[in-house]
Amino acid sequence: MKMAFVGKGGSGKTTLAALVARHLAAATTPAALLAIDADINQHLATALGISEDEAVLLPSLGDHLDKIKEYLRGDNPRISSAAAMVKTTPPGEGSRLLRVGGSNPIYDALVRPVGGVRLAVTGPFATEDLGVACYHSKVGAVELLLNHLVDGPGEYVVVDMTAGADSFASGLFTRFDATFLVCEPTLRSVGVYRQYIGYARDFGVRVHVIGNKIDDESDVAFLREHVGDDLLTWISRSRFVRAAERGAPQPINELEQANRAALDRIRSTVDGVGKDWPRYTAQAVEFHLRNAQAWGNARSGEDLAAQVDPAFVLGPQRLELARHH
Repeated sequence: MKMAFVGKGGSGKTTLAALVARHLAAATTPAALLAIDADINQHLATALGISEDEAVLLPSLGDHLDKIKEYLRGDNPRISSAAAMVKTTPPGEGSRLLRVGGSNPIYDALVRPVGGVRLAVTGPFATEDLGVACYHSKVGAVELLLNHLVDGPGEYVVVDMTAGADSFASGLFTRFDATFLVCEPTLRSVGVYRQYIGYARDFGVRVHVIGNKIDDESDVAFLREHVGDDLLTWISRSRFVRAAERGAPQPINELEQANRAALDRIRSTVDGVGKDWPRYTAQAVEFHLRNAQAWGNARSGEDLAAQVDPAFVLGPQRLELARHH
């Protein structure tokens, strides 16, 4: 299952994404979990327990976009070259697909174990990018990966997304089985929630709210008043969470029982979502055609609609076909 963590900057979404990833890592095999930092601030690695000096040495997806495209393209005859691929290019017959676990050139080059979690990072928005590049070009690597990824039962992808409504700058927000919006008990944080659901519900994306930095029942009541039934659970302030936010995470089994129960609720919610591979594929195609018309065709000099394989539906059956061939 693929899950996104979104929310206002400073809401604690990165801390919570790290907590959920560590919680899942403690209950699954390493190969069943992949975490991805798709936030411009790139703090997930440190939230998982390494220093900033170590974090800057991690290889980044954004710096290896050509390598990612070349691998995923495979021998798909509808894609003229890796250079013709854009962030929304959907898979088709001949494309290479990914699993959560296993080995492939992308994972071997760009995924590293951090705090017991397999992590890939998009890379920071560098000084040389200012004024000449868009951060969404780096996040495009994540969209490509998720468009080509088949996740099975008991497998999880945890993505720390960009803050606020920036997630809607592409179709990336439709690539998840569950979206968790981390919300503080403040009007400003609730405002981001309202903005987010205004976009998400137009595309059938269900948003679950996780309250964070909760001190008492009045905080919970405030969130219930403003988000209603979307409030799934909440994380109370604690020594454990405070240490994690300061870059000194404690062993996950030391998390308070109430907060551990909240993480269990998040996992059970994700596990309860049914997979709809035809819809997932159709949304990828929809956003690809939008991007092709808006800017992709002009930039590539090709009609990128021709990259769409109308008979292709992503899903486990495609992995089986690949094995037989």
